[in-house]
Amino acid sequence: MNVFLVALTTILATLIVTQISKDNSTFLDEQFLQIADFIPLRDQQNAKVSAGDVAWHLDHSLKTINRIYEVLKSSNPKEYKRSFSFSRVFVFTSGIIPRGVARAPKSVRPPEIILTENLHLQLEQARENLKKFGELKDKAHFKHPYFKVLDKTQSIRFLKIHTRHHLKIVRDILK
Repeated sequence: MNVFLVALTTILATLIVTQISKDNSTFLDEQFLQIADFIPLRDQQNAKVSAGDVAWHLDHSLKTINRIYEVLKSSNPKEYKRSFSFSRVFVFTSGIIPRGVARAPKSVRPPEIILTENLHLQLEQARENLKKFGELKDKAHFKHPYFKVLDKTQSIRFLKIHTRHHLKIVRDILK
């Protein structure tokens, strides 16, 4: 029974991931509009929802998008090695990142003081980077701290889920 569930989960995850267009440079456009709309509300907080304010979640999301693009771009596709991660299968299949389980790596943690201008600059950079996603090799990759090695297609799926996760937290902060 367990083998069947693992196989079924793997098949579902593969189907979901392969539905992503390889050259889709607009996969976060809707989220970018939401981020832009939330920037004026950057100082809103709700400690019952998150220790971070709206600006923290926006900054972290944008840093993650931009950092992953840079690492994918600089990776050597010939060094890509496929890996299995049960937590990745769960998150990619469900589309949900459980709250409070993971901690953001230092490289994508916001600074103590987040400037509004920097949010706008990072948003513009993220838009530019997404336009170049189609130029990346399919085996461009990066090592995720919880999901192991992600290739380009898996990275796209992760960025969609991760950005949606933080925008939901922002919406909950604003309730």
